[in-house]
Amino acid sequence: MSASIAIQVLPKVETDAEVVRIVDDVIAYIQSTGLTYQVGAFETTIEGENYDELVDIAKECLKVAVRSGAPKVSAYIKAVYRPDGDILTIEQKTGKYQ
Repeated sequence: MSASIAIQVLPKVETDAEVVRIVDDVIAYIQSTGLTYQVGAFETTIEGENYDELVDIAKECLKVAVRSGAPKVSAYIKAVYRPDGDILTIEQKTGKYQ
């Protein structure tokens, strides 16, 4: 595994129910990519071999939120990239806590 990102999508909507609905749509999109991911209370982590693909997925997450009804969306994105080697996987970082 050479890259991972963590993304927190923050749709600007009126109710908590709308936040959950829109974030659920974003998570469904992430799931559809076929990459390994883990949903957390504040962010979703995605890992893969192609850093550019992960960045494209992060960009699309914001578009998914807008298409789902958010008039405005913010996101916090963290990334780790090691083009010539491996990074710690989700399992290595959190497996003992699951």
